[in-house]
This record gives sequence, structure tokens and C-alpha cells, in this order.
Amino acid sequence: MAARIPFFSVAIALLLLHTNAANEESPYPKFGYVGDIGPEKWGSLHPEFATCSGGKLQSPIDIVTDKAVLNKQWKPLKRDYHPVNATLVNAGKNIEMQFGNAGVLSLDDKNYTLVQMHWHTPSEHTLDGVVSDAELHLVHKASDGSLTVIAILYKIGDADPLLAKVQKQLVELAKEQCESDEEAQIPVGSFPVSKLRRNTRKYYRYIGSLTTPPCTENVIFNIFTKVRSMSKQQVEALKAPLSSTYKSNARPVQPLNGRQVELFDELS
Repeated sequence: MAARIPFFSVAIALLLLHTNAANEESPYPKFGYVGDIGPEKWGSLHPEFATCSGGKLQSPIDIVTDKAVLNKQWKPLKRDYHPVNATLVNAGKNIEMQFGNAGVLSLDDKNYTLVQMHWHTPSEHTLDGVVSDAELHLVHKASDGSLTVIAILYKIGDADPLLAKVQKQLVELAKEQCESDEEAQIPVGSFPVSKLRRNTRKYYRYIGSLTTPPCTENVIFNIFTKVRSMSKQQVEALKAPLSSTYKSNARPVQPLNGRQVELFDELS
């Protein structure tokens, strides 16, 4: 597929680095959230997607709060983030912020580098069956390739000050929607990732998977118990650059299959 050329003004064209056909680089088929390429079909779309239907450690899950097991051995999440040049990306299926290296999360004496974050609308994880309006995933990768994710749930309310810092870029991305096999990027400049480092006194943890194909397992999920807020306009801004098929991009909750959800509570 040939690269798409955005029909923007000169100024916007300079800001929007490039739009390309992402499937020229990927051997994997298109997947989505409805119909014949929806979550129930992911496992049959490609042999490497088989874990999506056959795995036993799949994400997201519903967290039943009164069944979470208190773990008194854990400590607050130790994060050493720093401001870094970032790129806002319409990946077709979601909106991402790519960093490269924005600092580290230390977990069980192992360092994981923060490489990107992305949003889902509505939330993928649920608390006692309640779906939130959005969910932010901060994806961290260790030198051995293992992954851990910090998940933050959001409800409609006051504006999220961090997301407000890329409001203009979101508006520009929305001026030309991408399909699932295309991508558009806008440089953000220095982004204050350190603002995400607020102390977390309570969080849940369990072993899960990527929530999109290939649904790779043994991903450590850390979900903040506190549901934060963003404005309705911000939720809509996250959806606006995406085609109609991907404006709702949350995988349904998956069976727990005997897994234990643990809870860290600094005050317990």
C-alpha cells in the first residue's frame, strides 16, 4: 500500500512528520473490536495469535475488590521517570505516546524501561464489574524482553492535566483519521513523564497478557486502585483521530482461570 499524504496546510504538514501504511512493516493481519476481526475471532486470524483464544493468563480481567489478597511484602512502586522528547502517534487502533526511554520502574529488583503509553476507551479492566471511561497503559520493558504495565483508570470529571499538555496535538491528529493499517505521528517535544510518578499507596497486581494480538502472556499488570478523572472533552479527543471501528477499543474481560489478584496497601 502506498503511503498516504495528509492534506494539511504547510504548517500542519511540517508538524505531522509522516503518515504511512503500517501493514507494509507487519506480517500480521488486521484485527479489530467488532465483527469477523473482533476479539472473539483474534485467535483464528493468525497462528501467532492463537494465545488470544487458547491462553490461560489473558488480560484484561474484572477485579473483584473484596477477593484481592493483601500482600504485605510488597513496597510502593518505585519509579524514576524524567522529562523526555516524545512523539504522539495515531497507531490506527489507539493513540500512543512513544518515548524510547523515559526512565525506569523497579519491580522485584528488576528494572523496566518506560517505552510508551497508550489509551483505551472505555477501560479494559473493570472494578467489581464497573467499566470506567478510559484506561491508560504505561508499558515498561526489561532488558530480557519481559514486560510490566501500569494501568490507570479514568472517569469523567475534572480534566487530566497531563493529557491537557497534548491537546493541540490531538486536535491536529484528528484532522485526518488513520485506518488500522496506517499511522500518523506528531512530535510533542519535552514531555513531563515525571508527573506520572505520584506516590501510589494502593495498587492491584496480577499476571496477565497483552490486551491486543498476539496476546503474549506473563505480563505483570499493576492497576492503581484510585480511579482518576479526565474531562468528557478529553475522552472525545482520544477517540477523534481513530476511525469509527476503533473509537471503542477495549477488549472484553477474560476468565481469571484461578489466578490470584493481590493488593498492596501502604496503610495496612
